[in-house]
Amino acid sequence: MTEIQPGRVLDTTRFRQALSLHAAGVVVITASSGGSPTGLTATSFSSVSLEPPLVSFNVDRSSTTWPALGAADRFAVNILAGDQAELAARFARRGVDRFAPPTSWRADEHDTPVLDGACAHLFCSPYATIDIGDHILVVGLVIDADLLTGGRPLLYHRGRFGRFLPHE
Repeated sequence: MTEIQPGRVLDTTRFRQALSLHAAGVVVITASSGGSPTGLTATSFSSVSLEPPLVSFNVDRSSTTWPALGAADRFAVNILAGDQAELAARFARRGVDRFAPPTSWRADEHDTPVLDGACAHLFCSPYATIDIGDHILVVGLVIDADLLTGGRPLLYHRGRFGRFLPHE
């Protein structure tokens, strides 16, 4: 592992500016913990492996949602559709009941909350977590998937939500 030397790495502000130029897909991770639904928005979602089918996302160590989400034995990755920017913003906010109306959701047969209108749901069991920097890398084993709308995904770019428009 490389030792980090002060003054030898990019400052946080410039790093954020550079990363904002990368368009990212938007997901909401949901789970049931202690009989209550919990969830958060993530733009760090990524596929990891086909064999076995693994996905990942990152959670800030200061997240107040992570303790409940991390305790769940199953979670869903809700891949948001282009018209779900308000939902993504709601699940990114602190201090609100994210599952109260106008959020439209249902619990699956395992009591995992899934969000209506998403492009797809990936159902996962926890596979690994790794403390890395100021975040926790969460890896999930995908055990099932619902492909729903076939619609266009929600994207996050330069601090704003947007929709994907393919080239002709």
